[in-house]
Amino acid sequence: MPELPEVETTCRGIATHIVGRSISEVRVNNPNLRWPVPVDELQTRMPGQKILSVSRRAKYLLFDCMNGHLIIHLGMSGSLRIVDQNTPADKHEHIEILFSHGTVLRFRDPRRFGAVLWTDQAPDRHALLASLGPEPLDDKFNTEYLYKQTRNRRCCIKNLIMDSHIVTGIGNIYASEALFHAGIRPGKSAARLSRESCSRLVIAIQQVLTRAIAAGGTTLQDFTDSNGKAGYFKQSLFVYAREGDNCLQCNNIIKRKVIGQRSSFYCPNCQK
Repeated sequence: MPELPEVETTCRGIATHIVGRSISEVRVNNPNLRWPVPVDELQTRMPGQKILSVSRRAKYLLFDCMNGHLIIHLGMSGSLRIVDQNTPADKHEHIEILFSHGTVLRFRDPRRFGAVLWTDQAPDRHALLASLGPEPLDDKFNTEYLYKQTRNRRCCIKNLIMDSHIVTGIGNIYASEALFHAGIRPGKSAARLSRESCSRLVIAIQQVLTRAIAAGGTTLQDFTDSNGKAGYFKQSLFVYAREGDNCLQCNNIIKRKVIGQRSSFYCPNCQK
């Protein structure tokens, strides 16, 4: 599933191609995504408008279209690509936004867990975004904030940092990686973290995400960036999906544990 770095990479990749461009047509080849695509709104409201900006909030892509906003979530397998309008669409490219200069932005989602929505109000007031926590790379996400959020929380720390109401955009891959670099086991109770441990974890989260964004995201089986070029942060993963391999820091064996119905990877020697 595309996580924050993949979504940020997509955001930056497509913005350079479509900001300032006029929309000529919207085609909906399949409206049956996670939520029904608002076909009438997209096809009547978007043509004639310009894309003023493309931004990201958590794992949502936000398109400012002058008189409204397009909200896109990539779901489990979604991606966006920009091609010439003469390029045939494949069967999984469900939404096409055509621009007057001859290119088209296509939303591809084989599993159809993604979303393409429209809102006339400010995006941060939309029901899907209104209750989100701070961005992990913002100043609001700091040691004191995380320490306060962990008090009296019996849940595992990995589940807590993956809760979008606590902090947005941290998925399974980067939660596992950040906890490794912070020296904290994923199954440790959040309430047992000291202020110093919270400080290490905040720093680790921010460093891991920053490096992943710079590297273009993590390549698993579904993600490619907006130019069709895969990210390469996978080469830098220390624990995720490395069960049975030697730890790159201490040579111990990487373990896997299911936490919250997700596979969690850790080093029993480096993480306490």
